[in-house]
Amino acid sequence: MLDYRARTFLEVYRLRSYTHAATALHITQPAVSQHIRQLEQHYGCVLFAKAGRGIEPTEAGELLYRALDVMENDDARLRTELDALAAADTARPPLRFGCTRTVADYVAPRLLAGHLARHPEERILMRTGNTTELVALIDQGDIHFALVEGSFDRKAFDSAVFSREPYIAVASEALAPTRLEDLLDQRLILREPGSGTREILERYLAVRNLSVDDFAGVIEVASIPAIKACVRAGAGISFLYRVAVEEELARGELFDITPDDVSIEHDFALIWQRGSRYAESYRALLRVWKA
Repeated sequence: MLDYRARTFLEVYRLRSYTHAATALHITQPAVSQHIRQLEQHYGCVLFAKAGRGIEPTEAGELLYRALDVMENDDARLRTELDALAAADTARPPLRFGCTRTVADYVAPRLLAGHLARHPEERILMRTGNTTELVALIDQGDIHFALVEGSFDRKAFDSAVFSREPYIAVASEALAPTRLEDLLDQRLILREPGSGTREILERYLAVRNLSVDDFAGVIEVASIPAIKACVRAGAGISFLYRVAVEEELARGELFDITPDDVSIEHDFALIWQRGSRYAESYRALLRVWKA
């Protein structure tokens, strides 16, 4: 159970204001200041510093927030489980997790079918978004973990690899480029900024001193099925995980045109808040899903 001073700290951190935190907590501003001072005395460090008209957390404040945010989310989940026991509810609390869009569309259906075959009574609440959005949902306690393809803060999140996926170039015709540069005269169709699928390509291009703007044109589409439809129609080429285009490749609707000098693989990873008491249960679930 979180101490009341810890809850005050979390509110101040999130609102960046003693006054707003006092209003949200229905206590006085002097009480908020006292709670923060007591925490600073206990830990022997300053947690907030003035920044213009507001305040910002110090490095120590950032560290304390990560620890207390995990405790708050674990406490909320534990309370849900205890409430179910107290109510003699035989149903388990819902499995709350998130998936990035490629995972949600092309991996999660198989995982969920197997999971529900083993646990037919379990409720599942799955959210979909890019990695940045899912990380925010974990921080807020809206989901417990996420299966992602993008980069994340490894100081704040623990992880375990689910799979290593090939990342390929596809087109509506069987081109045979030998170098990445051979594709620059093509129009590029890709996801929106912030998506894991796009981030991988942008990072790879940067290593080659290139960017998406070096292609003949760029079309942004926030849907993998729509991207594939555009490529099938000859509107351009795209870079996607092989798992997302396996059916189209098998039917001859799309062609793997990955240049000879390009070899990209990326991990799909399960992530959760570092320090969570539920870490081992997440690892155990991942082992079952991988099997």
